[in-house]
Amino acid sequence: MRKVRDYDAELKALGDKARALKVKKVQQLGELVTSTGADVLDLDTLAGALLAAVESADAEEREAWRAKGSTFFQRRGKKARG
Repeated sequence: MRKVRDYDAELKALGDKARALKVKKVQQLGELVTSTGADVLDLDTLAGALLAAVESADAEEREAWRAKGSTFFQRRGKKARG
């Protein structure tokens, strides 16, 4: 005989997992703000900078930001290992 699936329990488990992922993402974003030193900025300045990055259509500017971010994480990884 086949086991009956409990769709409510599966849906609840998926919802719990989605909430946990969202909490983890928010925590990681907070850690990123702190580790980059951006926590010294007031919220309006930080929000403005992030909005400018999101709205930027300049591919060269975005690539420069990506490269700078990549370098930041590589240096940070070496500090953690060393």
